[in-house]
This record gives sequence, structure tokens and C-alpha cells, in this order.
Amino acid sequence: MSIVIYVAVMAAVTYLIRMVPFTFFRRKITSRFWLSFLHYIPYAVLSAMTFPAIIYSTGSTVTAVAGTVVALAMAYFELPLIAVALGASAAAFIAGLII
Repeated sequence: MSIVIYVAVMAAVTYLIRMVPFTFFRRKITSRFWLSFLHYIPYAVLSAMTFPAIIYSTGSTVTAVAGTVVALAMAYFELPLIAVALGASAAAFIAGLII
């Protein structure tokens, strides 16, 4: 019976999170500040959730930093996502072999 209560609470919370913006923002947002702020929120949240996982994923901070640096460099040159992922993985693996 408790699983039904858990699912009902999760459904209510999810519904409230999706409904509240429609309740408060009935008109189109025209402020450049708020439009910019709302535009960058998903990127900021994704970065805040992903970056700690990157640093602690390999068990060694050195190998994680090596993979991150290679990934950032490859992404800067606008290489495809699969190439960036493979390059970062290879860099972390090679750094692990060296250490």
C-alpha cells in the first residue's frame, strides 16, 4: 500500500512543478534579463549535476582531469560528440596506464 502513496506523492510533485510556471507566467515574458536567465538554466543545472560525476568517475582525479581536458579541447574544435567521448575515454585510459 505504501508504494501507491509514494507514486501518488511523486505524481503530485511532478504535476506541481510543471503547473506552477503556467500559473504565474500568464503573459509572454519580455524582459531580456529573465529570458536570458531562463534560457541558460538547463545548461547550468546539467553542468552542476555532471561535473562532480566526471571528477569522481575514474577513481583518480588525475585521469579524470586528463579526460576532461581532452574532451574540452575536442569540443572546442567542434568535433562530433562520439569523437569527443572516445577521445576523452582514451585519454583517461592512457593517463591511468601511465600513472
